[in-house]
Amino acid sequence: MVFGTRKQEMITPDRALQGRDGYAFAIPEKHAVLGTPIQPPFPAGIETAIFALGCFWGAERLFWRIPGVYTTAVGYSGGYTPYPTYEEACSGSTGHAEAVLVAYDPEKVTYETLLKTFFEEHDPTQYMRQGNDIGTQYRSAIYYTTDNQKLLAEMARDSYDKSLREAGFDEVATEVAPAGEFYYAEDYHQQYLDKVPNGYCGLKGTGVSCSIEAPKETAEEDDGLKPLAANEDEWRMRLSDEQFEVLRKAGTERPFTGEYVDVDDDGLYRCMACGNPLFDSAKKYHSGSGWPSFTEAVSPDAVTLLQDDSHGMRRTEVRCARCDSHLGHVFDDGPAEAGGQRFCMNSVALELDEA
Repeated sequence: MVFGTRKQEMITPDRALQGRDGYAFAIPEKHAVLGTPIQPPFPAGIETAIFALGCFWGAERLFWRIPGVYTTAVGYSGGYTPYPTYEEACSGSTGHAEAVLVAYDPEKVTYETLLKTFFEEHDPTQYMRQGNDIGTQYRSAIYYTTDNQKLLAEMARDSYDKSLREAGFDEVATEVAPAGEFYYAEDYHQQYLDKVPNGYCGLKGTGVSCSIEAPKETAEEDDGLKPLAANEDEWRMRLSDEQFEVLRKAGTERPFTGEYVDVDDDGLYRCMACGNPLFDSAKKYHSGSGWPSFTEAVSPDAVTLLQDDSHGMRRTEVRCARCDSHLGHVFDDGPAEAGGQRFCMNSVALELDEA
């Protein structure tokens, strides 16, 4: 037995514990919260993902609360020892990370939403630890089960790395690797924070929002469109609080505070929520209103216009034709030589795809 290794040094396969031919304990059949099986076979259409982000007690609860998740389980991934026990995994002598198996319905929740939860709810810049939990079993890792998951995981890691560096954090240390065998943990670990509501949870995020953006080459190939959310809960998970308030609750950002009010850069303005092309920068002008303004949309089919009688006035609301997100309003006081319209948009509802 090799229990004397340093906590943050990965053990090599030749030094790992030998393990056993099967589980040394019984695995529960049902999820204590969701009531669904925690072991396959899962129903047709259900996909699986595996995430490691520190102590698996708190990590599992993050995922079972997401609408569209069929079931979750905690266990051990990314190591060498067959069928390890908790004590063996925590010794650092098996090479495993404490991980969460997430079985989800892609028609109800996207893999991108799971990735956003993963990155935002822990600190992926920490190496072989999370807070006071130190050791190789607490490392940050994504174990993908499909080629598409690999692409999205790497895309999210690289995008979040950029955001974190801009916020003053170190580089992301998250491992992205193919999923090997997932070994279930003991019964008392499964859904631990449901059984012990005030139990330990050492996870803490960075406070930096994770926006999953494709590289420009990929965005051009797939028209830059983002997958649509299945419901408002998923939109809330994907968007920042301010974005959700404006895009999904028809809120309005304060004048002269938005990112694009005075921007003159060339490019295509897309819907922040779904990537739908909305406005060409060539049609943008300085209206003095405090919000980015355009004389027309890229096409009549890009937006939907609706009568808005809120706040004791009659206005024409502008929504994204693809995802029905609120963008702003259109008025008839724009430049006469350009048609007379002023599409007055919220910066937070837009994303500039620079030329």
